[in-house]
Amino acid sequence: MADRVELLIVGGGKMGEALLGGLVSSGRNFSGIAVVEPVAQRRAELADRYGALGVQVATEVVPSDGAILATKPDVIPDVAAAVGQVGTRRLLSIAAGVRLATLTNAAGTEFGIVRAMPNTPALVSQGAAAICGNDQATEADLAWAEGILGAVGRVVRVPEHLMDAVTGLSGSGPAYVFLVAEAMIEAGVLMGLTRPVATELANQTLLGASTLLGEGRSPADLRADVTSPGGTTAAGLRELERHGVRAAFAAAIEAATARSAELGGQ
Repeated sequence: MADRVELLIVGGGKMGEALLGGLVSSGRNFSGIAVVEPVAQRRAELADRYGALGVQVATEVVPSDGAILATKPDVIPDVAAAVGQVGTRRLLSIAAGVRLATLTNAAGTEFGIVRAMPNTPALVSQGAAAICGNDQATEADLAWAEGILGAVGRVVRVPEHLMDAVTGLSGSGPAYVFLVAEAMIEAGVLMGLTRPVATELANQTLLGASTLLGEGRSPADLRADVTSPGGTTAAGLRELERHGVRAAFAAAIEAATARSAELGGQ
């Protein structure tokens, strides 16, 4: 049997590499990291980027102290079974919609399993993730998962029955923001701005507003700071409210939550 590694990442796609890159950038010291990637070209890319740092790139799972499952949901049961068979001691799955019962049954052994719902801003170390654990997951298992996901963003704990709501809010949420950006750009062009100027202004406005939110003040307070009585912002907000923007976002998150539950078999 192959030598045991401290951390095994199964799946070298965008999210798998985002976690790997975040851990490397955070200065975490590992006695060994291995990435399993079936596509030869992708293996070569990963080896080129991380091989000099001591990361192993392999075609099959190896024994590990902890494994991250970053593959497509339809192959997760087979992958969980494979890592269980080689003696993995704890497991973190970032596959959307794959429930703890499925992971636990597939692994075929009793150890801590953590399910996570991250989102794509993890690619730029600004992710938002929620986690929950199976009955065998200890505080140490949850803290281990938080340490990994915390290298690329923020992490919260929720009971599993709320993971679909997490998917609807933060998992799908980046797409809602991108749609807002598109709408703002098109409106700027309609008002006479060139598309490059409208794009730069809209994108930077959203980035700046998000940075302010990250400082901890409430959205309502920040909005009030920008809104003078009878001013331009008040006029714009009145139109957004008149067109039901709050209800639209609520409906979008409700629909995405329901779809997540449907895909997960509930």
